[in-house]
Amino acid sequence: MSDIRLPDYNQALTELTAASLSVTPAELQGLITGMLSGGIPTDNDNWKTILFDYTNDGMGWPVNASKIADTIFTFSMKELSGTSMELNMLLPSDDDLLNYADAVSEWVNHFISGLGLAGSSLSKLSTETKEALVDLEEISKLGIDEDDDLSEQAILLEQVIEHVKVCVLTIHADLAVKPTATTPKTLH
Repeated sequence: MSDIRLPDYNQALTELTAASLSVTPAELQGLITGMLSGGIPTDNDNWKTILFDYTNDGMGWPVNASKIADTIFTFSMKELSGTSMELNMLLPSDDDLLNYADAVSEWVNHFISGLGLAGSSLSKLSTETKEALVDLEEISKLGIDEDDDLSEQAILLEQVIEHVKVCVLTIHADLAVKPTATTPKTLH
């Protein structure tokens, strides 16, 4: 399982488009990460039912597209449950800054949707989690101004992406399903 990687963005986009699904790889990973961070159970495939309802009117996905979702789910679950405090976002190449920025916004929007789909109670959030959620809501509205210095905006966008990651990890730490600790048996 350690060799599971995020799929190539363009290949995933081709498969999702060929399956007539109106979701990009960035949106898909944002949605799945939001569901995981919101506490969706990971011990069954109910997440797929929610995904199919949200993205395809309850209809299942073709095999190749479904494999992409499975890979993203497994990768994201492993990454979020690890201790590395690292989050990799499935985004297109940053060669086209406007497309890249749009994908970041889509990722964040779908992350927020995923939190809602997980059905987590947002009423008892820690102060840090509330602030992270407010930050993500603001970030989801950001865009690149083509008239401004694009190299400067690219640097700012990378800083925003790092902040998104911190916000997501903060929310995940507060809301996600915690692994059940097994109590060691003591022999007397």
